[in-house]
Amino acid sequence: MPHVRSIWNGAISFGLVSIPIKLVNATESHSISFRQIHTEDGGRIRYRKFCEAEDKEVSGAEIGKGYEDADGSIIPITDEDLAHLPLPTARTIEIVAFVPADRIDPLQMDAAYYLAAGGAAAAKPYTLLREALKRSNKVAIAKFALRGKERLGMLRVVGEAIAMHGLLWPDEVRAPEGVAPDTDVTVNDKELDLADALMDTLGEIDLTELHDEYREALEEVVAAKAAGEAPPETPEPAKGGKVLDLMAALENSVKAARESRGEGAEHKAEAEVTPLPARKTSRSTPKQTDAKKSTSTAKKTAAKKTTTSARKSTSKSTQGTKKTASATKKTSTAGTAKKTTTKKTTPRKRSA
Repeated sequence: MPHVRSIWNGAISFGLVSIPIKLVNATESHSISFRQIHTEDGGRIRYRKFCEAEDKEVSGAEIGKGYEDADGSIIPITDEDLAHLPLPTARTIEIVAFVPADRIDPLQMDAAYYLAAGGAAAAKPYTLLREALKRSNKVAIAKFALRGKERLGMLRVVGEAIAMHGLLWPDEVRAPEGVAPDTDVTVNDKELDLADALMDTLGEIDLTELHDEYREALEEVVAAKAAGEAPPETPEPAKGGKVLDLMAALENSVKAARESRGEGAEHKAEAEVTPLPARKTSRSTPKQTDAKKSTSTAKKTAAKKTTTSARKSTSKSTQGTKKTASATKKTSTAGTAKKTTTKKTTPRKRSA
């Protein structure tokens, strides 16, 4: 990494294997810094270092280190004193163990560095350590010294490089005592379901899409002031009200998250609470009674029409039967009369 200045040169001690490396910063700050000025004339405010004993300003070359004892006395400590410390990790990153990554508490993580191979001779052992870490799915725990103190580090693979995270010592991490609420609170399943629905609605995000909006706004203010223009107006922040109904707040959050993603309002949270049925009122009862009456009246009307129709059909059928019987009777009478007439007109034969 020729474009990045190394801040420490040494070697990784991997058993009997030594890997020359260069330590470079893996992160950078984009924060905008300000200078202190005199508001009346814009002059810079600078801090000068004065010796209390002589009351005069001293240069950096005249400044050393000292330890303040409990009684307030100062014990001078020289660079030679520090050089005699039994610190085997002064120029070595000594790997002491390999552990699963989930064994490391994120609270312990500090600054991050990249370990660059120190020359062509380091390429082979560097690649060996990198591939061993990949295949084992573990991270290496190491000790190293930086800026006059021994530190703890974690080595892991990032892309095709080895990165090292500085770790706080276990006794430097405070226990979370007295932080959690001491009031007994019960969270029901419906609230958890709505919280899960909100989490699912928010979903995942590509971290590369996130950016520092505050810094961008600050840059706009600086550019406007430099051009002699008025700085842009700051939008009023949304007023936060008291959360009186947790369920309603969760439901509204799910709805707002869906709308922000362009999803239609017809999508409701899967864990939305089923509303209770509406109570019966004096207005609803007559409507139901009218409906029943209408149904009963319709049934009676239909039945009446059916009965009337059946009676008409029966009457027509009876009249038809009577007419048929009358016609049959007339025909029978006419036939009988004809026979009688024929019998009377026929002459009898005389006997000889």
